[in-house]
Amino acid sequence: MMKKKLFALSCAALMTMSLAACGSPAGTPSSEGSADENNASSGVEDGVLTVAMECAYAPYNWTQNDDSNGAVPISNVSGSYANGYDVMIAKQICEANGWELEIIQTDWGSLVPGVQSGTYDAVIAGQSMTAERSEQVDFAGPYYYATMVCVTKADSPNANASSIDELSGTATAQESTIWYNACLPQIKGADIQTAAESAPAMLMALETGTVDFVCTDMPTAQGAVRAYPDLKILDFSGTDGDFQFTDEERAENVNIGVSVKKGNTELKDAIDSILSTMTADDFNALMDEAIAIQPLSE
Repeated sequence: MMKKKLFALSCAALMTMSLAACGSPAGTPSSEGSADENNASSGVEDGVLTVAMECAYAPYNWTQNDDSNGAVPISNVSGSYANGYDVMIAKQICEANGWELEIIQTDWGSLVPGVQSGTYDAVIAGQSMTAERSEQVDFAGPYYYATMVCVTKADSPNANASSIDELSGTATAQESTIWYNACLPQIKGADIQTAAESAPAMLMALETGTVDFVCTDMPTAQGAVRAYPDLKILDFSGTDGDFQFTDEERAENVNIGVSVKKGNTELKDAIDSILSTMTADDFNALMDEAIAIQPLSE
């Protein structure tokens, strides 16, 4: 626990006051992350599960100023609390295993390296279980099944599109995601702009007219429409106009998982023992609850 408290104090000293920075790059995952794979401990011998997330990626996770609706204190940001779908899932995992929950706020680019180094025990932050990430960390779950969608202004010419081939104009998505790296390039009419450093930055670019549409997953889109009623979700799933992936690729990128250090089978199995008892309907109901209590602005 002392290691985690020292890390939390260090982060507090360095933490920027802007949540928009949560997606900024913080280095690439170290190739040394798997050096101790066979000797990995569970990380929760002290009875505390330290979980990292952006705390700025509603409805998966966000920051609020009090503990309303079951929010949990952010250990490295004094006076702030984390809530959202990821927090709800983390609480269920901890309650079932008899652990305390510690939430660390960090940026998107630091999530994988932090798990690899053992800075925190797990990441529960809306991460897709991609093959690339699976080479760097182990995944428990899935704990949600997301759909690939686009979002535009309700009064945009794109609002009536029935296929990705009918979309045109400037577009972006969050950096280091399937949405930016693999979905946007499939849209022939897209003038792809620089990746947004975070989900809030992506949505703000759309809301302010900097881009004409964005690509993301359904929960993020649903949360966006709640925060910005002038937006519209474009869901092409199940049609010929949808994004094209193999079944394996699609499964990787719609399955959202909990990442742990490579070789930490003890922690992975403990988390899976809880998630495996939950159905897609359970996940959807919990996500609906998160969207309903999501702050209208962060």
